Parts: sequence; structure tokens; C-alpha cells
Amino acid sequence: MLKLKPAYKDYIWGGQKLRTDFNKISDLTVLAESWELSCHKDGESVIIGGEYDGLTFSEYTDRAGKSVLGTACEKFREFPVLIKLIDAADNLSVQVHPNDEYARNNEGEHGKTEMWYIVDCEEGATIAYGFNREISRKEFEKAIRTNTLTDVMNIVPVKKGDVFFIEGGILHSIGKGIVIAEIQQNSNTTYRVYDYGRLGADGNPRPLHIEKALEVTKLTPPEEYPVYAEEVYGGYTARLLSSCGYFTVEELVATEGVSIDGSDSTFRHLLIIDGDGNADGEPFAKGDSLFFAAGEDINLEGRFTAIETYISE
Repeated sequence: MLKLKPAYKDYIWGGQKLRTDFNKISDLTVLAESWELSCHKDGESVIIGGEYDGLTFSEYTDRAGKSVLGTACEKFREFPVLIKLIDAADNLSVQVHPNDEYARNNEGEHGKTEMWYIVDCEEGATIAYGFNREISRKEFEKAIRTNTLTDVMNIVPVKKGDVFFIEGGILHSIGKGIVIAEIQQNSNTTYRVYDYGRLGADGNPRPLHIEKALEVTKLTPPEEYPVYAEEVYGGYTARLLSSCGYFTVEELVATEGVSIDGSDSTFRHLLIIDGDGNADGEPFAKGDSLFFAAGEDINLEGRFTAIETYISE
């Protein structure tokens, strides 16, 4: 098992909950995001302790060998996922991400399909998730340019434990008062279409990406997402949250501990979102990011909730 130190982002809508509630340590005044498992050029996680102490995640995989990622990762040209904690103290911009084909042709990186797990939220918190009805491209463009986009967005109330799957092309925004665990493709391409009239750090309005958004956005309401049943194991329950070609994600709720046999097909990453415990005597706590190499068994003791991510063959 490896512990990871995240890369931090201080976007203007961020708050303090990653610091106060999830034990994150940073010199940044605002903590909007912590990139818990990342080898993206815009911010890499770093190994804490042991043989690989101080190495970035990509340096670790280069030194240890790609086999630590598992055979299921061989189908990807680069490491497939990026895992974040996000603290939205204010509304995020309304935005959309491209699919793989568009991103490769126009941005030189992967598309960005993602999923959200609501870790915590204030009463009355909402997200924007697609449109509330089917609209035309002309109507979408008019709504952007006349600042009436919120009239056609699908606004969804949220509660702890809710899950949303957001394919490339789905318009979306995280509302204020929400902490989210986000599992996404390894990409940082975002097309912003509405930003509530805010100014950036330079005192100017943050740029919009209207033409690209018009090219990639799906103009229909989102499909209903399935709710999966819990599976009960000795000492914990597991609930499938999402499974797609890029990642599989489960919620693990441990009353005594978690034991999972390692597989050569995939690494496993656990983001601890509540509680604490130990792994072979090494303690972990809320906010910790744990990486298990392919073939490595997971044997954790304690009472905790974790978001587990791996790659399915």
C-alpha cells in the first residue's frame, strides 16, 4: 500500500472544508480541489513514505514498472483516471467536456467522462445536470449569449451518497455548499459557457468557450442513472456506483474492516471519506488516499467509508 499526497488547486469558488474536514495541508489560501490520484501534467500526486517517498505518481510507475497498474490498463495509452475531492463553497461555472474523439483532434488529450459522488452537502444544495428539455443548437447559443442559460438547465437537489454519471458532452455545474468525490478520465479540458458574471484573479471576466461547447454539447435531458444494490461481505458492504470503459467505482462501508484479494488485472485506489483504521498497523484517516498495486491484497481494519476505484477488463 502507498499513501499519496495530492496536488492542490485554489480556484476562486473553493472553500476550506478540504482543510478543516479532510485534513488537507497546504499553503494555498483557498482549497478548491485536491487531486488525490493523478499523473496529469497540471498536477501530480506524490508518494508519501517508503521506498518511493517523494516520487510523483508517474515517476513511481516508471520505476516500479507498468505492471503495478494491471493488465486492464494496457489498453490505455496513458494512465486512465484522475481522482479528486472538490469543495464548492460557491457555484462552479456551467461547463461541458468533450468526448475522446473531439478532444484528441482539438486539444491533444483525452476526453472527460466523469462521475460524482456527493460526499457532503448543505441543505438545499443543487447541481446542474444537462437540460430540462430538448433544445436546438440555436436556442442553446442564444441562451448562452443572453445569460438565460439557467432557464433551460436541469437543476437537481442533492443529498449525501447521491451519484451522477456525466459523459463527455453533458452540460453540468456543481452548486455551492457541496463536497464531491470526482472520478474522471485523465483530462483537464473544460469548456465554460456561463460563470455568473464573476471576475478572475486578474480582475477580468473568466473566458468562455462558446464555439467549442456548441460543437460538443448534447442538447437533450440526461438519461436516468441506475441505482445499484449493496452487496454484504464479512465486515463491510459494497455498493457499485459506476462502471464504464474508463473506470469502475464502488462505495465501501466498513464496520470491522475490508479484505479484497489482489488481482493482476488492476490497481485499486481507496479514498477515505469518513472514519479511520489501519493497514497492517499503519494508520489511515478521513481524507487519506491509498494506492494498492495490481496483485496486492487489501486488508484494512477499522470503521470507515471509502470510495474504491479500479479498472475492469
